[in-house]
Amino acid sequence: MYLYPMTAEDGGSGLCISYLKIQTNRVRLIHESLLFVVQLSEVILYVGTGTNKEITVVKPCLWTYVPWYSILAKYENQINVFLEDFPDVDEPVWILGACYNLKTEKSELLSDVRSRLWFTYRKKFSPIGGTGPSSDAGWGCMLRCGQMILAQALVCRHLGRDWRWDSEKRQPKEYHRILHCFLDKKDSCYSIHQMAQMGVGEGKSVGEWKLALFDDWNTLAVYVAMDNTVVIEDIKKQCKQPGRESRSRAGPCGRGEVSASGQSCSLNFQSQRPLDWRPLLLVIPLRMGINSINPVYIQAFKECFKMPQSCGVLGGKPNLAYYFIGFIDDELIYLDPHTTQQAVDTESGGAVDDQSYHCQRTPHRMKITSLDPSVALGFFCKSEKDFDSWCNLVQQELLKKGNLRMFELVEKHPSHWPPFVPPTKPEVQTTGAAKPHSSLLCPTFVLEFIESPDKLFESEEEFEILNV
Repeated sequence: MYLYPMTAEDGGSGLCISYLKIQTNRVRLIHESLLFVVQLSEVILYVGTGTNKEITVVKPCLWTYVPWYSILAKYENQINVFLEDFPDVDEPVWILGACYNLKTEKSELLSDVRSRLWFTYRKKFSPIGGTGPSSDAGWGCMLRCGQMILAQALVCRHLGRDWRWDSEKRQPKEYHRILHCFLDKKDSCYSIHQMAQMGVGEGKSVGEWKLALFDDWNTLAVYVAMDNTVVIEDIKKQCKQPGRESRSRAGPCGRGEVSASGQSCSLNFQSQRPLDWRPLLLVIPLRMGINSINPVYIQAFKECFKMPQSCGVLGGKPNLAYYFIGFIDDELIYLDPHTTQQAVDTESGGAVDDQSYHCQRTPHRMKITSLDPSVALGFFCKSEKDFDSWCNLVQQELLKKGNLRMFELVEKHPSHWPPFVPPTKPEVQTTGAAKPHSSLLCPTFVLEFIESPDKLFESEEEFEILNV
């Protein structure tokens, strides 16, 4: 981002401030040439790549008395809105299976995006493991994206896809229960603390530990498709295995976690009974190219966002993890975790200030061709009928159109594979200091050890490598 003065011929002061690099990462990442035109009598902000378009005019003031960083801070939101606003095109916008017309349904579209739970870097939470880091800035972006895709599955599970968040309205208790599951404290079952500590010192292999096994309230089945293959038989076996059902309903977070009221959950006697269907979160890790996404996959990739079962996509660019929720034309729409916010304090009461858990500005976009080829598709199927419908859509839209297949969908477990054993809840104690991990998803599908656990990056530009 650069600062340029107007010349005297243009009516400006002619004072020379030839170059100034502004440390506003969000804007600088979006647009590399933000042009500020300065006059003594007024400050006019311009943005453009050829044709300078005016954003706003500040009332007359002397620039010598106004620090530039304060001007940027004051008008950053307006700059972001200008740079990130949706293009004026006739193409529909798809968000997690919902279609919107920009010209007539823009407010509904933004409400949908705003309703997604948005997890970002946090600072000043209780140290992980008691002596570990108190911020995940610099190493937790993939974990935060994993939290977002899991939270979307839980929202669909308990509130439905059509639920909308409104800061002015009272939200249902299920919403607060979901939010409490992700708070940055050791007692929340999908917190950064639990993800970092799960499996430490237990000698468990990659992909074996899944935090969802400890969550008695959500009764979620998590299936990760290995080798680009989704096995219908295995999924139905996992989703129909006997579940843990409390006679008085378990709390939202599993063993000893806080509920929406801020009190510890009381887990009563758990009885085993067969389930008709355990709600499914299906994750399909893929690599759609070598160094960049292969164009032959793009159309099929976009079709995934059109499916009603879409739960989003984990992916991004090298060193940057994003949570993708839809697309418009040839651009992907995503939520960005690379903003460091203060940890929310819930010790003083049960209510949570949820304003910082919803992105209340126009979402980011990026060209599909700029996407790193390593991604993980997410789908949520609340019922067996829902899963069967997803299988039919995959057959019709992805596998029968002559395109190169992103993944395979098979009916039976391959005979040359090891037998499929649905995961069960192990007995584990996660005590002592923990080392940060990076994972593909909160119910730790992939635990990727960070060699230097005590390192906390000062800059938000340093992130863990995206490796799915």
